[in-house]
Amino acid sequence: MPLELTASFIDPRILAFAIVIGMMALFAWGRWRYDFVALISLLAAIAVGVVPPERAFTGFSDDIVIIVATALVVSAAIAKSGVVERVARSVGGYLTNTWRQVLGLAGSVTAMSGLVKNIGALTMLMPVAFQLARRTGTSPSSLLMPMSFGALLGGTVTLIGTSPNIIVSRVREQILGEPYRMFDFAPVGGTLAIIGVIFLTFGWRLLPRNRKGAPTMDAAFNLEAYTTEVTVPENSPCVDITIRAFEDLSEGEVEVIAHFRGRRRRYQPAGNVVIKPGDILILQGEPDALERIVALEKLKLVRAKNTGELDAPKDDVGVMEAVITAESELVGYTVNQLKLFDRHGLTLLAVSRRGRRIANRLQKVKLQAGDVLVLQGDLTAMPETLGALHCLPLAERELRIGRSASLVPLAILAAAMVLVAFAIVPVAVGFFGAAVLVLLFRCLSLREAYEAIDWPILIMLGALIPVSDALRTTGGTELIAVWLSEAGGYLPPLGSLALIMAVAMAVTPFLNNAATVLVMAPIAATFAERLNESPDPFLMAVAIGAACDFLTPIGHQCNTLVMGPGGYRFGDYWRLGLPLSLIVLIVGTPLIAFVWPF
Repeated sequence: MPLELTASFIDPRILAFAIVIGMMALFAWGRWRYDFVALISLLAAIAVGVVPPERAFTGFSDDIVIIVATALVVSAAIAKSGVVERVARSVGGYLTNTWRQVLGLAGSVTAMSGLVKNIGALTMLMPVAFQLARRTGTSPSSLLMPMSFGALLGGTVTLIGTSPNIIVSRVREQILGEPYRMFDFAPVGGTLAIIGVIFLTFGWRLLPRNRKGAPTMDAAFNLEAYTTEVTVPENSPCVDITIRAFEDLSEGEVEVIAHFRGRRRRYQPAGNVVIKPGDILILQGEPDALERIVALEKLKLVRAKNTGELDAPKDDVGVMEAVITAESELVGYTVNQLKLFDRHGLTLLAVSRRGRRIANRLQKVKLQAGDVLVLQGDLTAMPETLGALHCLPLAERELRIGRSASLVPLAILAAAMVLVAFAIVPVAVGFFGAAVLVLLFRCLSLREAYEAIDWPILIMLGALIPVSDALRTTGGTELIAVWLSEAGGYLPPLGSLALIMAVAMAVTPFLNNAATVLVMAPIAATFAERLNESPDPFLMAVAIGAACDFLTPIGHQCNTLVMGPGGYRFGDYWRLGLPLSLIVLIVGTPLIAFVWPF
């Protein structure tokens, strides 16, 4: 007997609840990856008939998938713009330990979320968190989830901070003839946001310390410092400062090992030498440090002679590292002697030579076996070219030496957030437009954009949206509403208020916050009518409960956005989210009753 025919004899609501409960159990078990669990759940829902085949893949076109994907692209563009380094440098001296970093970052994103969409605020500050984590050795997993929760808390402060507030305002207009105003949410939301940030400042210790973000090939290579050659243009901020002051700008991570001015050469130049336009500096440091100082000080890479333009699509031009083997024809020759670009289409950007300092200009450096080269060229042809040269390609890495700082990505995101805030465009359209524009303005290549997207997260979302929607389409949510109405009849008003908020928190991961408000707001209004009380406190309870989804990564796009970069597992959200949810419930219930009396 076919499985779907057998399932037809069972109440579809029971089947929907069983699949959701089984899915949560598999998530908690943690043996299978979350995207695989989501695919299994979707297949099971299709097989038993609670998700019709024609609606099985509608989740992949849902707004939340578009928002998360494009937010990752925009965030990557901001991270590569050089602006992040300036922000991180300006605040880095104060945020020296984890609790200060959590306070500064979570507090900032909470404050910003009251003025722009919380997903936009989080997107802006995620790159800053990575910079601070890298500089101070803090695990990003200690910072990203508190930032996400701070963004959710900040969204409760104003009407435009999060979608539930806007929907609740419309429901109130339907009931009382007048919507909520911009700052009607502030007394409750603002107080909860402050208390929540205080908790997060210390509560991050509940998170696992060993979580790492999505692995990259960078971690496989622990190379010593690179040497690269730059020239100082007239508009560089480092003009007329000393070499010691220049090295201080990088916090000691970059060293000037040679200085050239005309025919004058200084090896290991004195720190009081003043940098002038046209000077050539030989810099040594880690790739990230070189990348930051070159971008921030608007320095120009000095490339070898005979270097022209590649005959390749711009999106295929990238940077790769390679090790010179003893059999390579490069050994014993300089780049100019080899005519590396003319013959092979490769441009030398930097050299790493273990155990030795390289103080010569790159075009005069005789290459040796074991040198690690940073080469720019056509990525589609480079593996074959390096093989012919007997060089071992290490990895295609995000070495961005020579890319100048730009405010364009931040300006694009700010413009998108203004359009969203004034309801000119929906959130998904705003982020989609921002992602296309950062590609159009060359803030990010297509290759980098595809690499920035966390595809397993998108697969999980696309698969789970129809599964969670099955609770509604089979009548499961109506069944919950009936149970809730019966239970609320035996409780005092304050107990009913707490029950409404708790159920909104529990249901949000499976319906998303907007759907939760649409389902719960009429129930809240019914409560108020049955108790002959004002609907305001109950509507506020729904808004707060739906906005404060701290228990899973799937209920709100902010939580989903940090899952991959933070290296979080499904069950990690409970560690920090459950106590924060209890705080919101315990503090928020009497606070709502005080601000909005029954």
